[in-house]
Amino acid sequence: MQKVKWKQINWEHVETYINRLQIRIVKAVQENKWRLVRRLQYLITHSFYGKALAVKRVISNKGKNTPGIDGKVWKTEKEKGDAITTLQTNGYRASALRRIYIEKFGKKEKRPLGIPTMKDRAMQALQLLGLEPVAETLADTVSFGFRKYRSAQDAMAYGFSILCRKDSPQWILEGDIKGCFDNISHKWLEENIPMDAKILKQFMKCGYVYDNELYPTTDGTPQGGIISPTLANMTLDGMENLIKQKYWSNTKGTISVKNNGKKVHLIKYADDFIVTASDRETLKDIKEMLKIFLGKRGLILSEEKTKLTSIHEGFNFLGWNFRKYNGKLIIKPSNKSIRKIRKTISEVIKENKTSTQENLIYQLNQIIRGWAEYHHSACSKETFSQIDHIIWEMLWKWAKRRHPNKCKSWIVNKYWKYHKGRKWSFKSDKNVLFYMNDMPIIRYPQLRLNTNPFLDAEYFENRKKNRDSKRRKAMRSNKAAQIGYYAL
Repeated sequence: MQKVKWKQINWEHVETYINRLQIRIVKAVQENKWRLVRRLQYLITHSFYGKALAVKRVISNKGKNTPGIDGKVWKTEKEKGDAITTLQTNGYRASALRRIYIEKFGKKEKRPLGIPTMKDRAMQALQLLGLEPVAETLADTVSFGFRKYRSAQDAMAYGFSILCRKDSPQWILEGDIKGCFDNISHKWLEENIPMDAKILKQFMKCGYVYDNELYPTTDGTPQGGIISPTLANMTLDGMENLIKQKYWSNTKGTISVKNNGKKVHLIKYADDFIVTASDRETLKDIKEMLKIFLGKRGLILSEEKTKLTSIHEGFNFLGWNFRKYNGKLIIKPSNKSIRKIRKTISEVIKENKTSTQENLIYQLNQIIRGWAEYHHSACSKETFSQIDHIIWEMLWKWAKRRHPNKCKSWIVNKYWKYHKGRKWSFKSDKNVLFYMNDMPIIRYPQLRLNTNPFLDAEYFENRKKNRDSKRRKAMRSNKAAQIGYYAL
């Protein structure tokens, strides 16, 4: 086979070709032409362009330097080019996963991750190119997790639209699926996932290695695989239709929100979901419905964590607390999320007792910016100010420990500088610490739920441009206000 020169690949042409086939798959699914769907999937998974794009995804994501059981990673141009030629579907056999365990915040048990080899990751990415258009077209409209152009912020915005009014539903079912990824029925996946059955079986039955011992995988789709989130989403799709058939239908069989007298709504983010209703009894009935729905897929609800809650008591979802105060809905960072970020920052500062200020700022900024970005569309201003103050106190202890014999003014002059109107900026020669309070609070625009990322790419591009434009304006305004304040 001819050798592939990685640098000579025209990626714009590759992406255009694959995207065109994916759009055709979406249209074929909408028209219920499943033979055409399979032919188009075959074209993608057997094409050079599909294989090249799959390899590119694997060497571009966060785990690109994390090997599987074979210890291999693709770094050189030759390794990347050779990887394309090795992606053959005929006779494909998946290697066992490398099992590791990561800690869950505030919990004793650890989360198991299964890390595939680079080749198996690329094969998963290749199959996903053909499966994702099907998954997006058949997905629940209120599903927001692990989907193109959708995010937790979209789920929050939709939740706000449902719960913010005076006549909004008052009761919430907080759903928690016990070990969702680890317990999905292989039989259900084989019968319901529209992709190459032999390759899907290889992904599911490959086993995992832990402490140099091979264990079989009889259920579940491993956390750590590229295709696993999509398989989990497709397993849980259908919850929305199940609820609408019962609570949104009238006597003529017409499904409309106008018929929804019980105010039943579903919001789903991967295996986390909530259901709203006007009363507790309705949610108890829905809980029993969902038990049957999940049972067919090998899943069960956690009785300890699945709760019925009044909106006036509040509930946590995706790191935010939703609660009504005197009839007004407030969404703010949850206490658990605040404790987690405080612990993370504290650990980073303790680990860098002897590091340079420059290195400490670099590490902290990644964490602080990321957390502020996630929460900037909620009511977070007060929380941002509190965390900024806590960080200041941590850094003051860090600085004093380094110079126990120096006076306070000397320490201040060494580590805190005047920067853009702020007198107390933790600043090195090259970098300055980001303050959460500088992040403007901007409400996230609600997503049009019936959009498809392959057919409505222009809508999502314009949506992102408008959001980024508002963000830049707010940032400039916020900085101007701060400079005026600190100049007083």
